[in-house]
Amino acid sequence: MNSMNVVKDAKKSIFFMLLNITAIMLMLSACSSPNNEVDSSTNEGTINLSYATFPPPGTFPNIQMNKWAEELELRTDGQVEVDPFVGGSLLEASNMLDGVSAGVSDIGLTATTYEPGRFPLLEIAEAPSGYQDAEISSQVVNDLIEEFSPDSLEDFKVVTSFATDPSYIQSINPISSLEDIEGEQLRISGGVSSVLEDLGASPVGLPQDQVPESMQTRVIDGNVSSREILMDMNLANQAGYVTDYPLTITIFVVVMNQQVWEELPDDTKEVIDELNKEMSLFTGQYLDGHIEEAMEWGEESEGVEILSLDDGEEERWDNAIEGMQEDRVRRAEEQGLPGEEFQERLYELIEKYSE
Repeated sequence: MNSMNVVKDAKKSIFFMLLNITAIMLMLSACSSPNNEVDSSTNEGTINLSYATFPPPGTFPNIQMNKWAEELELRTDGQVEVDPFVGGSLLEASNMLDGVSAGVSDIGLTATTYEPGRFPLLEIAEAPSGYQDAEISSQVVNDLIEEFSPDSLEDFKVVTSFATDPSYIQSINPISSLEDIEGEQLRISGGVSSVLEDLGASPVGLPQDQVPESMQTRVIDGNVSSREILMDMNLANQAGYVTDYPLTITIFVVVMNQQVWEELPDDTKEVIDELNKEMSLFTGQYLDGHIEEAMEWGEESEGVEILSLDDGEEERWDNAIEGMQEDRVRRAEEQGLPGEEFQERLYELIEKYSE
């Protein structure tokens, strides 16, 4: 074994050791608190569930978390309480699934887009597919996860799932042609960076919270994401232009530790199950309304300009990115997964929820 592999193995061992230590500390804390003494047979006492997210406070995934917690507490007559840990304060996006699996947090929010290769079927849905908005993409993704049960989620209880509306280029310089985008340094989630390569840009991987400063210092020329960030992170102060061409989506999944799920009372499980689709729809609708508000604010208060592609230019962009989804279907099939069936169902659901 070479020295690099030794270092990698050591780092991996330290990571899981820290996860286990944190999990033990949380369990000891829970055992010492009378609020966590639950008799599942009689449903007496209070159940406290920790919920970890990585996006900053006030962003839409945390709005969803707060709404879910509120509804869960209301519908269980106060029997269940949720302890939030937002903004990566307990777990980051990169270790969310491992952390929930290890018991560091009972519940966690992950973005499948941030983990390339881990969700090959869902990567098909991330590609440009003609989604009109977040309400449609959220319901489509929720149904697909329920119907196809990704292997990477088989050891978790899926609490809910949702998605953004298509991402758009938000840039310092105006971009309305393939010539304009050539060589532009644009931040995008790593799992969908190939869409920018197809268009001729240079994708840059950065955490979302580093985008405003990176644009201010001209480390990057723009950002590719859902457009609520223009207001939520005041990106409109730097990004004076939004190119009106929909690209990829970001998929979010909320998972629960399987053992925690199995130990919950049946009536609590029923409430969590009934909230699954409700929260997907709620989040999509909330995000669409929030994006509309953010765009109005950006145009009126910050002078953000919306740039449209003319018909001929839009066709050039369509041709440049048309192979992205097909490549993902092919890779899924090569792994023995139903890529073609998934793609067919994807478009059936888009049509269903677009009516």
